Amino acid sequence: MEANMRPSWLDDARLIPDEVMSYSRMLAVYAVRENGFSPKDVSEMLGISRSSVYAWLRRFRSEGYKSLETNQALGAKPMVTEAVDAWLKQTVLKRRSQEFGYDTRLWTCALLAERLADRLGVEVGGATINAHLHRLGLSVQKLAHHAAEQTPEAVERFVNQTFPKLQRFAKVIGADIAFEDEAGVDLHEYSGKTWGLRGVSLKVIVTGRREHLNILSTVSARGESRDHVTDGRINCDVYIDFLKQVLKGCTRPLIIVVGGASFHRSRKVRVFIAQHRHRMRLECLPAYSPERHPNEHAWEEIKDNKLARQVIANKHALNQHVHSALGSLQKRTSRILSFFQLPETKYAAAC
Repeated sequence: MEANMRPSWLDDARLIPDEVMSYSRMLAVYAVRENGFSPKDVSEMLGISRSSVYAWLRRFRSEGYKSLETNQALGAKPMVTEAVDAWLKQTVLKRRSQEFGYDTRLWTCALLAERLADRLGVEVGGATINAHLHRLGLSVQKLAHHAAEQTPEAVERFVNQTFPKLQRFAKVIGADIAFEDEAGVDLHEYSGKTWGLRGVSLKVIVTGRREHLNILSTVSARGESRDHVTDGRINCDVYIDFLKQVLKGCTRPLIIVVGGASFHRSRKVRVFIAQHRHRMRLECLPAYSPERHPNEHAWEEIKDNKLARQVIANKHALNQHVHSALGSLQKRTSRILSFFQLPETKYAAAC
Protein backbone atom coordinates (compact mmCIF):
# COMPACT_ATOMS: atom_id res chain seq x y z
CA MET A 1 0.00 0.00 0.00
CA GLU A 2 2.86 2.37 0.85
CA ALA A 3 4.34 1.85 -2.65
CA ASN A 4 1.15 3.33 -4.19
CA MET A 5 1.06 6.41 -1.95
CA ARG A 6 1.29 9.70 -3.87
CA PRO A 7 4.47 11.68 -3.02
CA SER A 8 3.56 14.91 -1.23
CA TRP A 9 5.86 17.01 -3.41
CA LEU A 10 3.60 16.32 -6.43
CA ASP A 11 0.94 18.48 -4.77
CA ASP A 12 3.25 21.07 -3.20
CA ALA A 13 6.24 22.28 -5.20
CA ARG A 14 7.65 23.92 -2.05
CA LEU A 15 8.70 20.43 -0.93
CA ILE A 16 10.97 19.96 -3.98
CA PRO A 17 14.68 20.40 -3.09
CA ASP A 18 16.13 23.77 -4.11
CA GLU A 19 18.64 22.37 -6.60
CA VAL A 20 15.98 20.26 -8.33
CA MET A 21 13.64 23.25 -8.47
CA SER A 22 16.36 25.34 -10.08
CA TYR A 23 16.74 22.81 -12.91
CA SER A 24 12.95 22.54 -13.24
CA ARG A 25 12.68 26.31 -13.88
CA MET A 26 15.46 26.15 -16.48
CA LEU A 27 13.88 23.16 -18.24
CA ALA A 28 10.50 24.91 -18.27
CA VAL A 29 11.96 28.06 -19.87
CA TYR A 30 13.96 25.96 -22.33
CA ALA A 31 10.84 24.02 -23.33
CA VAL A 32 8.95 27.25 -24.09
CA ARG A 33 11.76 29.14 -25.84
CA GLU A 34 13.60 26.37 -27.69
CA ASN A 35 11.06 23.56 -28.19
CA GLY A 36 7.94 25.59 -28.87
CA PHE A 37 5.83 24.42 -25.92
CA SER A 38 3.27 26.87 -24.62
CA PRO A 39 3.38 28.11 -21.03
CA LYS A 40 0.04 26.33 -20.53
CA ASP A 41 1.54 22.97 -21.66
CA VAL A 42 4.58 23.37 -19.40
CA SER A 43 2.48 24.34 -16.37
CA GLU A 44 0.28 21.25 -16.83
CA MET A 45 3.27 18.92 -17.25
CA LEU A 46 5.05 20.23 -14.14
CA GLY A 47 1.94 20.85 -12.05
CA ILE A 48 2.95 24.51 -11.74
CA SER A 49 0.71 27.52 -12.19
CA ARG A 50 0.96 29.39 -15.49
CA SER A 51 1.73 32.59 -13.62
CA SER A 52 4.88 30.92 -12.25
CA VAL A 53 5.99 29.92 -15.78
CA TYR A 54 5.42 33.48 -17.04
CA ALA A 55 7.40 34.86 -14.08
CA TRP A 56 10.31 32.52 -14.91
CA LEU A 57 10.25 33.69 -18.54
CA ARG A 58 10.40 37.34 -17.43
CA ARG A 59 13.36 36.59 -15.13
CA PHE A 60 15.13 34.76 -17.96
CA ARG A 61 14.65 37.67 -20.39
CA SER A 62 16.06 40.02 -17.78
CA GLU A 63 19.04 38.10 -16.42
CA GLY A 64 19.32 34.73 -18.19
CA TYR A 65 19.39 31.20 -16.78
CA LYS A 66 21.36 32.31 -13.71
CA SER A 67 18.32 34.17 -12.45
CA LEU A 68 16.36 30.90 -12.27
CA GLU A 69 18.55 29.39 -9.56
CA THR A 70 17.10 29.17 -6.06
CA ASN A 71 18.57 31.80 -3.75
CA GLN A 72 18.60 31.11 -0.01
CA ALA A 73 16.93 33.73 2.14
CA LEU A 74 19.55 35.78 3.95
CA GLY A 75 17.68 35.67 7.26
CA ALA A 76 18.26 37.95 10.19
CA LYS A 77 21.69 39.44 10.77
CA PRO A 78 23.49 37.29 13.38
CA MET A 79 23.90 38.94 16.77
CA VAL A 80 26.99 36.91 17.67
CA THR A 81 29.55 38.04 15.12
CA GLU A 82 33.13 36.90 14.59
CA ALA A 83 34.25 39.73 16.86
CA VAL A 84 31.91 38.51 19.60
CA ASP A 85 33.16 34.94 19.14
CA ALA A 86 36.73 36.17 19.50
CA TRP A 87 35.77 38.05 22.70
CA LEU A 88 34.07 34.93 24.11
CA LYS A 89 37.09 32.72 23.47
CA GLN A 90 39.51 35.26 24.88
CA THR A 91 37.38 35.77 27.99
CA VAL A 92 36.96 32.05 28.72
CA LEU A 93 40.61 31.15 28.14
CA LYS A 94 42.42 34.22 29.48
CA ARG A 95 40.22 35.76 32.16
CA ARG A 96 38.67 34.54 35.42
CA SER A 97 35.13 35.33 36.52
CA GLN A 98 36.40 36.70 39.86
CA GLU A 99 38.08 39.54 37.94
CA PHE A 100 34.61 40.89 37.14
CA GLY A 101 33.29 40.67 40.69
CA TYR A 102 31.60 37.28 40.53
CA ASP A 103 31.82 35.11 43.64
CA THR A 104 32.82 32.01 41.69
CA ARG A 105 35.81 30.78 39.73
CA LEU A 106 33.57 29.04 37.17
CA TRP A 107 32.44 30.56 33.87
CA THR A 108 28.86 29.55 33.14
CA CYS A 109 26.90 30.35 29.98
CA ALA A 110 24.58 32.57 32.01
CA LEU A 111 27.49 34.61 33.40
CA LEU A 112 29.07 34.95 29.96
CA ALA A 113 25.74 36.12 28.52
CA GLU A 114 25.48 38.70 31.30
CA ARG A 115 29.06 39.84 30.77
CA LEU A 116 28.53 40.03 26.98
CA ALA A 117 25.49 42.28 27.45
CA ASP A 118 27.44 44.58 29.81
CA ARG A 119 30.62 44.70 27.73
CA LEU A 120 29.37 44.70 24.12
CA GLY A 121 25.65 45.37 24.44
CA VAL A 122 24.77 42.02 22.82
CA GLU A 123 21.87 40.32 24.56
CA VAL A 124 21.56 36.57 23.95
CA GLY A 125 20.58 33.59 26.07
CA GLY A 126 22.79 30.99 27.71
CA ALA A 127 21.84 28.40 25.06
CA THR A 128 23.25 30.65 22.32
CA ILE A 129 26.48 31.10 24.28
CA ASN A 130 26.69 27.33 24.75
CA ALA A 131 26.32 26.69 21.00
CA HIS A 132 28.99 29.23 20.09
CA LEU A 133 31.47 27.95 22.68
CA HIS A 134 31.15 24.44 21.22
CA ARG A 135 31.58 25.87 17.73
CA LEU A 136 34.79 27.55 18.93
CA GLY A 137 36.20 24.17 19.99
CA LEU A 138 35.63 24.72 23.72
CA SER A 139 34.01 22.25 26.11
CA VAL A 140 33.13 22.01 29.80
CA GLN A 141 36.22 20.96 31.74
CA LYS A 142 36.71 19.50 35.19
CA LEU A 143 38.94 21.79 37.25
CA ALA A 144 42.37 20.54 38.24
CA HIS A 145 42.88 22.08 41.68
CA HIS A 146 46.39 23.07 42.73
CA ALA A 147 47.29 24.07 46.26
CA ALA A 148 48.24 27.71 46.69
CA GLU A 149 51.06 26.51 48.97
CA GLN A 150 52.68 24.52 46.15
CA THR A 151 56.07 25.76 44.95
CA PRO A 152 56.09 25.39 41.14
CA GLU A 153 59.88 25.69 41.02
CA ALA A 154 60.26 22.75 43.40
CA VAL A 155 57.86 20.63 41.32
CA GLU A 156 59.68 21.50 38.11
CA ARG A 157 63.03 20.72 39.71
CA PHE A 158 61.76 17.33 40.91
CA VAL A 159 60.30 16.39 37.52
CA ASN A 160 63.20 17.59 35.37
CA GLN A 161 66.20 17.03 37.64
CA THR A 162 65.62 14.99 40.82
CA PHE A 163 63.53 12.19 39.33
CA PRO A 164 65.72 11.66 36.24
CA LYS A 165 68.72 11.33 38.59
CA LEU A 166 66.73 8.84 40.64
CA GLN A 167 65.99 6.83 37.50
CA ARG A 168 69.67 6.74 36.57
CA PHE A 169 70.62 5.69 40.09
CA ALA A 170 67.98 2.94 40.06
CA LYS A 171 69.37 1.64 36.78
CA VAL A 172 72.92 1.53 38.18
CA ILE A 173 71.96 -0.47 41.30
CA GLY A 174 69.30 -2.56 39.56
CA ALA A 175 66.41 -1.12 41.60
CA ASP A 176 62.71 -0.66 40.89
CA ILE A 177 60.82 2.57 41.55
CA ALA A 178 57.34 2.63 43.06
CA PHE A 179 55.00 5.38 44.23
CA GLU A 180 53.34 4.96 47.63
CA ASP A 181 50.27 6.72 48.99
CA GLU A 182 47.53 6.37 51.60
CA ALA A 183 43.78 6.97 51.46
CA GLY A 184 40.72 6.52 53.65
CA VAL A 185 37.41 5.00 52.56
CA ASP A 186 34.10 4.91 54.40
CA LEU A 187 30.50 3.84 54.00
CA HIS A 188 29.53 7.23 52.59
CA GLU A 189 31.35 6.98 49.26
CA TYR A 190 28.61 7.75 46.72
CA SER A 191 28.81 8.66 43.03
CA GLY A 192 27.34 7.70 39.67
CA LYS A 193 24.04 8.26 37.87
CA THR A 194 21.19 6.09 36.64
CA TRP A 195 18.10 6.51 34.45
CA GLY A 196 14.74 7.70 35.73
CA LEU A 197 11.84 10.04 35.02
CA ARG A 198 12.84 13.58 34.18
CA GLY A 199 12.43 15.91 37.14
CA VAL A 200 11.99 13.07 39.65
CA SER A 201 14.90 12.44 42.03
CA LEU A 202 15.55 8.79 42.79
CA LYS A 203 15.85 7.92 46.48
CA VAL A 204 18.37 5.30 47.54
CA ILE A 205 18.37 3.89 51.08
CA VAL A 206 21.88 3.94 52.57
CA THR A 207 23.34 3.47 56.02
CA GLY A 208 23.88 6.42 58.31
CA ARG A 209 26.60 4.62 60.26
CA ARG A 210 30.13 5.95 60.09
CA GLU A 211 32.64 3.19 59.44
CA HIS A 212 36.11 3.79 58.09
CA LEU A 213 39.09 1.90 56.63
CA ASN A 214 42.55 3.09 55.60
CA ILE A 215 44.53 1.81 52.62
CA LEU A 216 48.27 1.92 51.94
CA SER A 217 49.28 1.22 48.36
CA THR A 218 52.21 1.25 45.96
CA VAL A 219 52.06 1.32 42.16
CA SER A 220 54.88 1.12 39.67
CA ALA A 221 55.38 1.89 35.99
CA ARG A 222 55.80 -1.87 35.50
CA GLY A 223 52.06 -2.19 36.14
CA GLU A 224 52.44 -3.69 39.62
CA SER A 225 50.67 -2.74 42.85
CA ARG A 226 50.84 -3.79 46.51
CA ASP A 227 48.26 -2.90 49.13
CA HIS A 228 47.49 -3.09 52.82
CA VAL A 229 44.15 -2.36 54.52
CA THR A 230 43.78 -1.36 58.16
CA ASP A 231 40.80 -0.24 60.23
CA GLY A 232 42.96 1.89 62.50
CA ARG A 233 44.88 5.10 62.12
CA ILE A 234 48.03 4.99 59.98
CA ASN A 235 51.03 5.74 62.18
CA CYS A 236 54.74 4.88 62.16
CA ASP A 237 54.22 1.28 63.29
CA VAL A 238 51.48 0.56 60.71
CA TYR A 239 53.60 2.17 57.99
CA ILE A 240 56.67 0.11 58.91
CA ASP A 241 54.58 -3.07 58.88
CA PHE A 242 53.48 -2.18 55.36
CA LEU A 243 57.09 -1.56 54.27
CA LYS A 244 58.03 -4.99 55.66
CA GLN A 245 55.20 -6.52 53.64
CA VAL A 246 56.43 -4.76 50.51
CA LEU A 247 60.00 -5.96 51.11
CA LYS A 248 58.87 -9.58 51.32
CA GLY A 249 57.69 -9.45 47.71
CA CYS A 250 60.78 -7.68 46.35
CA THR A 251 63.57 -9.50 44.52
CA ARG A 252 65.35 -6.22 43.67
CA PRO A 253 66.12 -3.06 45.64
CA LEU A 254 63.18 -0.66 45.78
CA ILE A 255 63.06 3.12 45.73
CA ILE A 256 59.70 4.39 47.01
CA VAL A 257 58.48 7.89 46.15
CA VAL A 258 56.15 9.12 48.89
CA GLY A 259 53.97 12.14 49.70
CA GLY A 260 54.19 14.48 52.63
CA ALA A 261 52.66 12.49 55.52
CA SER A 262 54.44 13.14 58.81
CA PHE A 263 55.15 9.45 59.50
CA HIS A 264 57.19 9.24 56.28
CA ARG A 265 59.81 11.42 57.99
CA SER A 266 59.41 10.08 61.52
CA ARG A 267 62.43 8.83 63.44
CA LYS A 268 61.13 5.23 63.58
CA VAL A 269 60.68 5.09 59.80
CA ARG A 270 64.09 6.68 59.18
CA VAL A 271 65.71 4.09 61.44
CA PHE A 272 63.91 1.26 59.64
CA ILE A 273 65.01 2.56 56.22
CA ALA A 274 68.59 2.92 57.46
CA GLN A 275 68.55 -0.70 58.64
CA HIS A 276 67.40 -1.80 55.18
CA ARG A 277 69.30 0.78 53.14
CA HIS A 278 70.63 -1.85 50.71
CA ARG A 279 67.10 -2.95 49.87
CA MET A 280 64.94 0.16 50.23
CA ARG A 281 65.04 3.95 50.27
CA LEU A 282 62.40 6.70 50.36
CA GLU A 283 62.24 9.82 48.21
CA CYS A 284 59.70 12.59 48.88
CA LEU A 285 57.61 14.35 46.28
CA PRO A 286 57.51 18.16 46.55
CA ALA A 287 54.92 19.36 49.04
CA TYR A 288 51.34 19.93 47.84
CA SER A 289 51.79 18.21 44.47
CA PRO A 290 49.34 15.26 44.44
CA GLU A 291 48.76 15.70 40.69
CA ARG A 292 52.31 14.38 40.18
CA HIS A 293 51.52 11.21 42.14
CA PRO A 294 50.36 8.30 39.90
CA ASN A 295 48.78 6.58 42.91
CA GLU A 296 46.19 9.36 43.18
CA HIS A 297 44.49 7.82 40.15
CA ALA A 298 44.36 4.44 41.88
CA TRP A 299 42.09 6.06 44.46
CA GLU A 300 39.84 7.36 41.69
CA GLU A 301 39.57 3.82 40.37
CA ILE A 302 38.92 2.26 43.79
CA LYS A 303 36.69 4.91 45.34
CA ASP A 304 34.85 6.60 42.47
CA ASN A 305 34.59 3.80 39.92
CA LYS A 306 34.11 0.91 42.35
CA LEU A 307 33.08 1.56 45.97
CA ALA A 308 30.95 4.65 45.34
CA ARG A 309 28.72 2.71 42.91
CA GLN A 310 28.18 -0.34 45.14
CA VAL A 311 25.68 -1.04 47.91
CA ILE A 312 27.72 -1.35 51.12
CA ALA A 313 25.72 -1.83 54.31
CA ASN A 314 28.37 -2.23 57.03
CA LYS A 315 32.07 -2.31 57.82
CA HIS A 316 32.40 -6.01 57.08
CA ALA A 317 30.94 -5.47 53.60
CA LEU A 318 33.16 -2.41 53.13
CA ASN A 319 36.24 -4.50 53.95
CA GLN A 320 35.19 -7.17 51.45
CA HIS A 321 34.50 -4.65 48.70
CA VAL A 322 37.80 -2.84 49.32
CA HIS A 323 39.81 -6.06 49.07
CA SER A 324 37.86 -7.08 45.97
CA ALA A 325 38.51 -3.73 44.27
CA LEU A 326 42.22 -3.80 45.15
CA GLY A 327 42.56 -7.39 43.94
CA SER A 328 40.81 -6.52 40.70
CA LEU A 329 43.13 -3.57 40.10
CA GLN A 330 46.24 -5.70 40.75
CA LYS A 331 45.20 -7.95 37.86
CA ARG A 332 44.63 -5.04 35.49
CA THR A 333 48.20 -4.17 34.55
CA SER A 334 47.10 -1.94 31.67
CA ARG A 335 44.95 0.14 34.01
CA ILE A 336 47.86 0.68 36.42
CA LEU A 337 50.11 1.63 33.50
CA SER A 338 47.54 4.24 32.44
CA PHE A 339 48.13 6.08 35.73
CA PHE A 340 51.59 6.89 34.36
CA GLN A 341 50.38 8.17 30.98
CA LEU A 342 48.63 11.36 32.04
CA PRO A 343 50.26 14.73 31.28
CA GLU A 344 51.15 15.30 34.96
CA THR A 345 52.51 11.77 35.61
CA LYS A 346 54.11 10.84 32.30
CA TYR A 347 57.50 11.91 33.65
CA ALA A 348 57.48 8.71 35.78
CA ALA A 349 56.52 6.30 32.99
CA ALA A 350 60.01 5.07 32.13
CA CYS A 351 61.02 3.63 35.48
